[in-house]
Amino acid sequence: MPQLFKIGSYVIYFWSNESNPLEPIHVHISPGRPSSDATKIWITKSGHCILANNKSQIPSELLKKFMRLIEANSDGIKSQWLEMFGEINFYCWYKNQIPNLKVI
Repeated sequence: MPQLFKIGSYVIYFWSNESNPLEPIHVHISPGRPSSDATKIWITKSGHCILANNKSQIPSELLKKFMRLIEANSDGIKSQWLEMFGEINFYCWYKNQIPNLKVI
């Protein structure tokens, strides 16, 4: 489980096994330590974030800060993903397919 960042009590990380076939690039955020109930954030090819879920119930303002941090460091995160998994796929979406989608 590669930890990318630790901010306060939260960790931002990848799981070392991200499925087969490999899921599109994303990170998990959870308080304390990695958890199966972690928040999941997709990273787009352009480096933006899309919230997949907020299972760890991170307060909205804090989640926005985390997403801005992920976006600001997306190139480094993509490099770490590529180093770990050997390939990168990106989550494709169209705004009209996801009601109430907010890209931060």
